[in-house]
Amino acid sequence: MITRLSTLFLRTLREDPADAEVPSHKLLVRAGYIRRVAPGVYTWLPLGLRTLRKIEAVVRQEMDGIGAQELLFPALLPREPYELTNRWTEYGDSLFRLKDRKDADYLLGPTHEEMFASAVKEMYSSYKDFPVTLYQIQTKYRDEERPRAGILRGREFVMKDSYSFDMTDEGLAESYQRHRGAYQRIFDRLGVEYAICAATSGAMGGSASEEFLAVSENGEDTFVRATEGSYAANVEAVVTQPGAERPIEGQPEAVEHDTPASETIDALVDWARGEGITVDGREVEASDTLKCIIVKITQPGAEEAEITGILLPGDREVDMKRLEAAVEPAEVEMAVEEDFKKNPFLVKGYVGPRALRANGVTVLADPRVATGTSWITGADAPQRHVVGLVAGRDFEVDGFIEAAEIKEGDPAPEGQGVLTLARGIEIGHIFQLGRKYTKAFDVQILDENGKRAVPTQGSYGIGVSRLMAVLAEQRHDEKGLNWPLEVAPYQVHVVVANKDSAALEAGDKLVEELDKAGVEVLFDDRPKMSPGVKFKDSELLGMPYVVVLGRSFKEGKIEIRVRGGETFEVPAEEAVAKIQELLKG
Repeated sequence: MITRLSTLFLRTLREDPADAEVPSHKLLVRAGYIRRVAPGVYTWLPLGLRTLRKIEAVVRQEMDGIGAQELLFPALLPREPYELTNRWTEYGDSLFRLKDRKDADYLLGPTHEEMFASAVKEMYSSYKDFPVTLYQIQTKYRDEERPRAGILRGREFVMKDSYSFDMTDEGLAESYQRHRGAYQRIFDRLGVEYAICAATSGAMGGSASEEFLAVSENGEDTFVRATEGSYAANVEAVVTQPGAERPIEGQPEAVEHDTPASETIDALVDWARGEGITVDGREVEASDTLKCIIVKITQPGAEEAEITGILLPGDREVDMKRLEAAVEPAEVEMAVEEDFKKNPFLVKGYVGPRALRANGVTVLADPRVATGTSWITGADAPQRHVVGLVAGRDFEVDGFIEAAEIKEGDPAPEGQGVLTLARGIEIGHIFQLGRKYTKAFDVQILDENGKRAVPTQGSYGIGVSRLMAVLAEQRHDEKGLNWPLEVAPYQVHVVVANKDSAALEAGDKLVEELDKAGVEVLFDDRPKMSPGVKFKDSELLGMPYVVVLGRSFKEGKIEIRVRGGETFEVPAEEAVAKIQELLKG
C-alpha cells in the first residue's frame, strides 16, 4: 500500500516546540511523529506509530528466538499483590493510585513482577513445567515528578518486560545469559551505540544486575568505562577502591585549632597551609580533610526521618544518585536549617564525627576513610577544626556507603587502568531477582524428589518507546532525522519536485512499481507544494532513501539520495532495480 503525503495525517513544523530541550524531542514533534497531550503524555501519530511497531517487532522476534512466550497483563492492577512485596509503599509518589466506585485501591502498573509470579503460582505445580520465560510489550505508568525530554522520560511509556522462572540458581544464570545475548542482538540490529554496565538493583531487589546504556551526551545517567579493560558500570554501581589501612600506633594525638572563617574546604586548606601543617611531609590538600554531611533518611513506612552523618574526603561532593541508590528503598534528603536548630550539637560548617557518635547519630563513611587514616575535620564548635583525627582511634563509624562523586581518572577495579566518564540513556536493564517475589507469593513447586521448592526468577526490561527517542538522539543532523532501515516508517521517500505533468505521472508509475516489488513507499505527491518545502520535509522525516524526480528527469534520469550520505543519478528505467539493490545492502 502506497502512502501519499497529500492525504497522510501529518503536519511538519519549522520551529522547535517551546518545551523541547533535547534533539529527539524537538525533531519527533517537528516531524509529526508524536504530539503532546499533557506533561509526559504523548499521542503517537501515524509515522511515529509505524516506527514504534517496527521496534516492537525486532524486540518480539529476538524474544521469541530465545523461547520466551508472549502474554499481556492489564495495566490496571489491584493493590494487594503490591502490598505482599511492600512495593505499594516503596514506590512512593511514583505510583498512579486510584480507587474504584467501591473504594477499592488500584494502581496503573509501573512493572509486573508480582503479576508474573502470581500467574506462575496459579498455573504451574511441577518441576517438569520449568524453565519458563514469559514476556509482554505493554504501556507502563509512572508519575514522574519532572517529566522531560519528550518520550525519553514520560509518565506513560511502552516497555517490554520479561521474566524467567527456573528451579535452580544455575538455571537462572543461563536464562540471564540468554536474555543478555538477545538484548545485544536487538540493539545491534537497531544500530544503537551502547554500553553494558554493572548496575544496582534498586527497588527491584535481587543480586546480579546490568544496564544497557545508549551513549548520548543528553543522557540522564552517568557511567564509567575502564581505560585498560572491559569494566563498565553505571555510576551508582561503581565500588570505590578502599583506602589503605594504616597503623594507629605512633600517630600523633589529635589537636584542636582556632580556624577563623573556614566553613568551606578551600578556606580550611588555605588555613592549614598558612599554619605550615603538613601531611606525610607535603602540603595539605582537600583530600586530607573530612566532610561531615548531614542527611535525613526515611525508611519505608516510617513516620519520621533519621538524622545520619555521611563522612566524605573533602575533595569529593555528594552524588545524590549514588546516595539514593545506596539507601534504597529508603528515601534520603539533605538536612535543612531547622534540623540544625533542633540538634544544637550540629554546628553548621564545623560538624565532626565525634559529636555525631556522642549523640547517637548513625555515621556512615566513604570507603577511603579506612582504619588508621588521619583527617582534618570539624571540632564541633564554631570556627574550630581538629587536625590529626584518626579513624578507629578517635572516632568509629557504623558502616560504609557509596555516596561520593566519581571523578575522571579514579582507579578502575582489578588494575584496569583508570575510569573515564560518559553520559548515557538507559534502554534496558536485566536482573537476577532470585526468590524475592516467588517467596512473597509462596510459589511452591514439587521438585524431582517430590519435595516442595521455590523457583528463582529473573526480570528483564527494555524501554521500547524510549528506543525510538534514542535512535533520534543518535541518528540526526542539523536537517532532521535519519532512521535505520529496519525501523524507518518507510524505506523510500519519493519526491516529485518537477511540476511537469509527465513527472507526476512518472512518479505515480514509479511508486506503483516499488509497491509491487514489496518496497515500503512514502510518496510526496502534494501538487501545490514547492520543491524546497518537499526537500526540507524529506530531510526532516528521515527515511533512509529519497528518490527525486526533478530537473534531470527531462533527461530521463532519477536522483537517489542516501539520507546523510551520497547522492547519485540513475536512468529512470533502472530506478526500481537500483533501489532494490540498495535495500538488500
